[in-house]
Amino acid sequence: MGVIGMFELRFSLHSSRRYVAFRPLTAFLNACLALLVLLAFVSCSKGPEGKGPQARTAAVTVVTVQARDVPVTAEYIGQTQSSRQVNINARVSGFLDKRVYQEGTMVKEGQVLFLMDQKPFKVQLAQAEAALDKQKAALETARANLARVKPLVALNALSKKDLDDATGQFQSYEAAVEQAKAQVEQTKLNLSYTVITTPVTGISSSAQQADGTYISPMNSLLTNVAVLSPMWVNFSISENVQQEVDNQVKKGLLREAPGKNYVVEVILVDGSVFPHTGRITFAESSFNAQTGTYLLRAQFDNPKGVLRPNQYVRVRLKGATRPKAILVPQRSVQQSAKGHFVWVINKDGQAEVRPVVMGEWIGDDWFVFEGLKSGERVVVDGGLMLQPGMTVTIKESAGKAEKTQADANKKAHAAAGEMKKP
Repeated sequence: MGVIGMFELRFSLHSSRRYVAFRPLTAFLNACLALLVLLAFVSCSKGPEGKGPQARTAAVTVVTVQARDVPVTAEYIGQTQSSRQVNINARVSGFLDKRVYQEGTMVKEGQVLFLMDQKPFKVQLAQAEAALDKQKAALETARANLARVKPLVALNALSKKDLDDATGQFQSYEAAVEQAKAQVEQTKLNLSYTVITTPVTGISSSAQQADGTYISPMNSLLTNVAVLSPMWVNFSISENVQQEVDNQVKKGLLREAPGKNYVVEVILVDGSVFPHTGRITFAESSFNAQTGTYLLRAQFDNPKGVLRPNQYVRVRLKGATRPKAILVPQRSVQQSAKGHFVWVINKDGQAEVRPVVMGEWIGDDWFVFEGLKSGERVVVDGGLMLQPGMTVTIKESAGKAEKTQADANKKAHAAAGEMKKP
């Protein structure tokens, strides 16, 4: 081992002895520091006269809940449907001459939409009229022949068989005339079918066939016209939702519209409300096996054509009421592993934990189905610092709290359409 190695060994041993020497001093200082912290805590926990710990209080904002009838609504996704959508088909086969309407525009009942080539049908009509004239001439000959035979048979100049033959010939030609007349009427109808009109007033669709196309039963669809007013809106209610509504009605938590005659509103994609209300005019008798829902249909006046077929909208049903309902602000409700709860201030001004059963949201408030009574004070702000039995200082007076609750319920009445599930 060299000189440098001997020096490093001595320095290492010397440093270890110094570290061991200072360890008792460090432990003593730590013990003194802990004692000072304990004395400071005891001093702070005593009252001004050293009589024990002070009672903990918290400042909270409360609202006095009031039970009252609150109108509620329900919203569903719906789709519009024309109350009468008519397919415009060609009734005869032939060449399509031309389209005479502007695609996608409003058309009126009786307006001409298409014209077909009429020349073949005019020829058929002339042939039918000629056949009719021929049969009429034959009928006149048979009538004259019958008129000559009758007196001769009476004089026994001709046999009775001759009379029967003349009578039969006359009746045969008489029937042939009627047949020819029917053929004329048929050809006139076919000719009239070359002028294709709309049977309803509505919005027209695009032409399915181009000018010059030969139209047959295989491609007879030319276009369609959809009536815009009245307009139908179809929407579906699931079996679960219907069962929940029925249960709430039985429990007295919900009162349906009188006679289940709900007022129906349509909310457009921009959030605006369609100016005309509707009524439910049809309810499917059974549930859909694939979706578990059943169909409802509401009818709306649509004079300006704002609603168009196959448009997605929101449907709002109005008319139901929650009798003697209690509403609390949403921020007053807390949740634990056992469920929802609120803080209630008792008569002694102390905080109590109250388990509650909640309903749906409406605006900024929340329906309470079970757990609260009218007149109780519920903590709105400051509930996170509370403990059971803690004395509280109320920031808001009772009168102001009642006004706040009344304003909240007025808002619920005015904005009942904002109801949603939490």
